[in-house]
Amino acid sequence: MNILSLFVIIPALMLLCLWLAKNLNQVRGVMVVGASCLLALSIWLTIYFIQQRSAGNTDVMLLAASTPWFKPLNIAYSVGVDGISVVMLLLSSIIVFTGTFASWQLKPMTKEYFLWFTLLSTGVYGFFICTDMFTMFMFYEVALIPMYLLIGVWGSGNKEYAAMKLTLMLMGGSALLILGILGIYYYSGATTMNVNEIAAMHNIPVEIQKVFFPFIFIGFGVLGALFPFHTWSPDGHASAPTAVSMLHAGVLMKLGGYGCFRVAMYLLPDAANELAWIFLILTTISVVYGAFSACVQTDLKYINAYSSVSHCGLVLFALLMMTKTSCTGAILQMLSHGLMTALFFALIGMIYGRTHTRDIRYLDGLMKIMPFLAVGYVVAGLANLGLPGFSGFIAEMTIFVGSFENPDQFHRVATIIACTSIVVTAVYILRVVGKILYGEVKNKHYLELTDATWDERVAVICLIACVAGLGLFPLWASNVISDAVGPILANII
Repeated sequence: MNILSLFVIIPALMLLCLWLAKNLNQVRGVMVVGASCLLALSIWLTIYFIQQRSAGNTDVMLLAASTPWFKPLNIAYSVGVDGISVVMLLLSSIIVFTGTFASWQLKPMTKEYFLWFTLLSTGVYGFFICTDMFTMFMFYEVALIPMYLLIGVWGSGNKEYAAMKLTLMLMGGSALLILGILGIYYYSGATTMNVNEIAAMHNIPVEIQKVFFPFIFIGFGVLGALFPFHTWSPDGHASAPTAVSMLHAGVLMKLGGYGCFRVAMYLLPDAANELAWIFLILTTISVVYGAFSACVQTDLKYINAYSSVSHCGLVLFALLMMTKTSCTGAILQMLSHGLMTALFFALIGMIYGRTHTRDIRYLDGLMKIMPFLAVGYVVAGLANLGLPGFSGFIAEMTIFVGSFENPDQFHRVATIIACTSIVVTAVYILRVVGKILYGEVKNKHYLELTDATWDERVAVICLIACVAGLGLFPLWASNVISDAVGPILANII
């Protein structure tokens, strides 16, 4: 058995154990043990990958294996990891682990909630380890379907509308994806659906590539909050329960950027070069529009949701710039934003659980009442606006420096426009921090509120440590990602 399959087997065993669990303590025990095993496995995989690269192993994919699954269509269960997959698996494990503690007090139907949460994480892990297009698509769908119930049942606000809107828009993207995948398979003349083998053939006619590239890029781009297909994101995030918002914004949206790079651009390189300018305009709009939209929101979750539209737009923006530095920055941004936004949503959920409001007009003086959560929110805000020493600074600087490497005026003007989002981000972050954390406590009922519990502190401290750790020691991640970006980019340009 290939060790990468453990990323699917462990969640499957967790589902079985959760189904058999008789009480809340057993449910919590299954989640903690399973999430800890997945985190330990991802840390081991990261260390193993770094050691292999240091030893001179230059294989495109490590731990690659393939087992035929449905021979008439040449579908196989093919797995393998490069640097991009490794950091995405590490990110996913961190979010699942911290999300478990963030959901520690969730009621009612805790068992059913964690069943769907684990199924969602199973789809995410499977997507990142697979190299067969059809199997990737299957796990992609497994990751999307649980969102409807997780939001519709355990969400808040206008949750039924948000769940339906999210599901319909993402299913629309999936319809485009399956058409694009079948088009690539048919016109490549391949006898396999393995991404790396199809890319090596490089024999799809340019005109055909130009037909199917928008299908794949938009299909994945819907999940990556590509303008104007982003409208599901703010409503979905605002209505989702805390850990689901963490996993959705922190990991699930990264499937969009990963798929755009690994499938659309890698397999249809000629079309990517010819059509990139169109999507570059759309992603530039995403970056700026998301930042300005966050400025006018009063709901904490909507502020962070529109911020995610901006930051995820920056991922697609950097990928379309097609320089090694910008693409490395894009993957760093996926990792950084996943940690930052998970921290934000965790803290927002904890504040909402105590105050029963997310409206910044009715929140004030929280630093005096719940100092631990307030300090955590300040750290998350500083990381989000790109303060040096945190992960956001490293990722955004790499993106903008790499994007400006393009010598032509169009790309440089787009980079300058995207850079304005940095200033706008600082405006809405500092506005919110000043409004809800400082000043006098006007609502006297808030004086009776308590600070973070032990389980909440575990989640917050872990995420802060990761955000600061990546910001202070970014070189390991940058090198791992850069080694993986090189071969993919060589096939594109």
